[in-house]
Amino acid sequence: MDKRPIASVARTREILNTYNLRAKKNFGQNFLIDVSVVARAAEAAHCEHAVIEIGPGIGSLTEQLALRAAHVRSYEVDERLLPVLREELKDYDNIEIILQDFLECDLEASVSELKNAYGGVNVCANLPYYVTSPILFKLFEGPKDIEYITVMIQKEVADRFSAKPGTADYSALSVEAQCLYKVKKLFTVPRTAFSPAPNVDSAIVQFHRKPDVTADPEFFALIRAAFQQRRKTLYNNLKEYTGSGETAQDILQDAGLESGVRAQELDVNAFHALYDAYRKRNG
Repeated sequence: MDKRPIASVARTREILNTYNLRAKKNFGQNFLIDVSVVARAAEAAHCEHAVIEIGPGIGSLTEQLALRAAHVRSYEVDERLLPVLREELKDYDNIEIILQDFLECDLEASVSELKNAYGGVNVCANLPYYVTSPILFKLFEGPKDIEYITVMIQKEVADRFSAKPGTADYSALSVEAQCLYKVKKLFTVPRTAFSPAPNVDSAIVQFHRKPDVTADPEFFALIRAAFQQRRKTLYNNLKEYTGSGETAQDILQDAGLESGVRAQELDVNAFHALYDAYRKRNG
């Protein structure tokens, strides 16, 4: 067994050369080459039971999770990496690699199975930049049994999650996250921690699920509609979403909101009031 961590510069280079691998831009691949980063992420992930990983790459984070978790289930979309992962992680009997796009998996069934088998399941992943938002939306709207989601994402995206109303970073992602989770940025990851180095820095962000909060897909659909055109007023976005200017105006009035307000000016409580008014009109 090679005792050098996969995330070490020397071993990463050796693996890439051995399998003649190059990062694929269309898969958003950047291989981690900083052992301390993946070790800190895994340590913070609350992964002592089962953990779901998305996009394991050559196994840098996977290895660190396997050292701490009872079971690691990793979803990989690049079939080139399967023989790499199987060979380089063959000494760990608690790793399960699934060749599937995570966005197409049955998350409800997967979480239920893992929780029943191992007592609990959380998520820890270095997310591909190009599908960060769709993956997070899927997780946010997924089973509430996932108590912790710990992910590495672009720093500028990480900043959106704790953004306040009225700021440029405040978005539909901000509202969804703050409705469901306590959001904490754990630490920044410099671009030099990757090979090839991306053009931006990253950050490790952790989402801790709030108790007794349910993810309602209809609520989140309304949030996204409200932010559909940021330059438009909430009234105009609602008119397009509901198909009626009169309905949009009635919803705003019932929610106690002015017709000229924009989505980025509303806090989480105001969105809840907006949704209550929407349900009243579209129950």
